Amino acid sequence: MSAVAFDDFVHNLATRSGEAILPFFRTAIGVDDKGGVCGFDPVTEADRAAEHVMRRLIRETFPSHGIIGEEFDNQDTDAPFVWALDPIDGTKSFISGMPAWGTLIGLLKDGAPVYGMMHQPFIGERFFGDRDGARYRGPAGERVLATRACNRLEDAILFTTSPRLMDDADRAIFGTVEEKVRLSRYGGDCYAYCMIAAGLVDLVIETGLKDHDIVALVPIIEGAGGIVTTWEGGSPAKGGRIIAAGSRAVHEQALRMLNP
Repeated sequence: MSAVAFDDFVHNLATRSGEAILPFFRTAIGVDDKGGVCGFDPVTEADRAAEHVMRRLIRETFPSHGIIGEEFDNQDTDAPFVWALDPIDGTKSFISGMPAWGTLIGLLKDGAPVYGMMHQPFIGERFFGDRDGARYRGPAGERVLATRACNRLEDAILFTTSPRLMDDADRAIFGTVEEKVRLSRYGGDCYAYCMIAAGLVDLVIETGLKDHDIVALVPIIEGAGGIVTTWEGGSPAKGGRIIAAGSRAVHEQALRMLNP
């Protein structure tokens, strides 16, 4: 498949999944609780409908590819190419009527994230990249994404979804970084990562992420000039404790504080 055809395919995945999700947004939607170590972990029929649509299209177009998803069993994860799907990243925002959520569509090649898209169908924004470059498409038109130069942690804007998702030890370590930055904000889920790529946020620090939570975001941030690793400085492809930054300087300063 050519690069243009592949790009069209991923955008079609985004469009079709968005069509499955939007009828449920800001309605009296039923919510199931998957539970887990972090307490309330909601899932909706919108999550399932969107992932089902994307899985079907991938199977029809790339039958040899594997799929990692949030709502259904993983398939052929040892294949050279594996898709990572999170139909609604930010389900808690979704069920609260807040638009800080998005559909994550990522592709791994031999275990490494090589392409990613975040689609927000309600607002009509798409952030996508392939590690060599990243772009935005939405109401503001289309443009190249680029992180901003921020050389000091003291000048950085930091996001995390919520410190309450961290255990006591990690929350304490995170707090040392939070005390250092210029501005700290909570919420955002996948949107915060895309704001790194857009040059508006400098740092995101999270814990407890799954592979489908982060795979799509890595190529977008790296394509815009940023960096994403685990707290230990390793590959983020499997999730876990994640740090994303727009500049290597801020990444290195924060990493040192996360590993005292």
